[in-house]
Amino acid sequence: MLIYLLRHGLTQDNQEKRYQGRRDVPLCPQGLAQLCRADFAPKTVMITSLQRTRQTAEVLFPDAELVVADGLKEMDFGVFEGRNYREMEHDPQYRAWVETGCEGRCPGGESKAEFCQRVCTAFAALVDAALAAGEPQLVIVAHGGTQMAALERFAVPHKNYYSWCAPAAGGFVLDAADWIHQKTLRVVKTVQYTKELPC
Repeated sequence: MLIYLLRHGLTQDNQEKRYQGRRDVPLCPQGLAQLCRADFAPKTVMITSLQRTRQTAEVLFPDAELVVADGLKEMDFGVFEGRNYREMEHDPQYRAWVETGCEGRCPGGESKAEFCQRVCTAFAALVDAALAAGEPQLVIVAHGGTQMAALERFAVPHKNYYSWCAPAAGGFVLDAADWIHQKTLRVVKTVQYTKELPC
């Protein structure tokens, strides 16, 4: 089974380098215009309840049934959401969080460890279910953080968390052949579903 783990398209928050998190931010006009239909047509695509994943999936996979898997939602950045590092450089809460290597709990939100555990639990359950059902592929349109958390835990070759964030509307194709015995996924290739780059 192949797994497509894709990131949503571009938003205004992405362009302004804001912590987007749980905010239900739509794709910006440029982000929507950049998207192109994928080169395959799955029956089902997993998304989160945040509209940026639904909007992306509707363009990439217009004929698919979209199923919400909210365990894959982006990290909850708490009071930092909607702001960027420039706006918070003198904020003592933000400075304290950055001094932990961004590992600590965001005030009013999640820690990196809590987020990664949530995502990896939900992701593993989806992979298990798809394999048990004999599905040829599992397609997920989620978030940059979702990619980083799941791939740091399960992908081979192993790389650190921040190495796994794809560009907007980009992602990874993974081979699940070793999942049942080793709980690992081999990276087959990267993909990018925007018009500026080959689809």
